[in-house]
Amino acid sequence: MSDGLDAGLLEALLDSWDRNNAILVNLLRAVAAAERPTEAGRLEVGLPQAGRLAVRAMEGSPSVAELFTHIHYVRLVFVWEDAQEVARKVPEEEWAGERDPERIAQMLNESAKAVRDAVESRVQAGRDMDLHYDHPILLLQHMIWHEGYHHGQIKLALKMAGRAISDEEAGPVTWGVWMRKK
Repeated sequence: MSDGLDAGLLEALLDSWDRNNAILVNLLRAVAAAERPTEAGRLEVGLPQAGRLAVRAMEGSPSVAELFTHIHYVRLVFVWEDAQEVARKVPEEEWAGERDPERIAQMLNESAKAVRDAVESRVQAGRDMDLHYDHPILLLQHMIWHEGYHHGQIKLALKMAGRAISDEEAGPVTWGVWMRKK
């Protein structure tokens, strides 16, 4: 593998990953709590929106909470398969029924760090991933695509259940995170 990726480009790619995770955690908090944006544009947990984490698109589908825990699980599995030196313990259950939004946020932040560490260490070392991907950056791209897919599923399931998150609520803490300059 060529290690011709310059430091500025690597930092921009890792920043995109950090923003992706911030958006996912913000979505979780918007789902689980009444919206109370802080000055920094992050959501604080407020009054529970009863049952939003338990919503399913249809019978037999994963709940919103299970979609978030699945994302955490998938991140850790791919790091474990591709960069053992930075791997964390993979949960026993992929579609865990965790209902505590702060615990889920902590899990997402931990697994996001694992993905970041895997990509950064492999790029800096000029090493391929062990099992998947022609280049470590492709792990980031795969995870962003995978998580965007589930982001849409979460919002659609909520809409179908009559508990939609409006664009006014979600926009600043999702799309706004992508477009904000530092």
